[in-house]
Amino acid sequence: MRLSRRLKKAIIRSGEKHWKLAVEAGMHPSTLSHFLHDIRKVKKGDERVLKLAERFGIPPEEAFEE
Repeated sequence: MRLSRRLKKAIIRSGEKHWKLAVEAGMHPSTLSHFLHDIRKVKKGDERVLKLAERFGIPPEEAFEE
């Protein structure tokens, strides 16, 4: 699993500092970076990712993709 393209675009286009978004979601900034660049896989249902999705108005089922 990885972050959906929709969620990645929302994060990048937000213009917000990625480290701040990461901390608010409960993860280390490098973890968010790894998720955004597909260096690290995401477990479906990861609460941190769901927090980011909620923040950007993305339904939970659209936060992840294969």
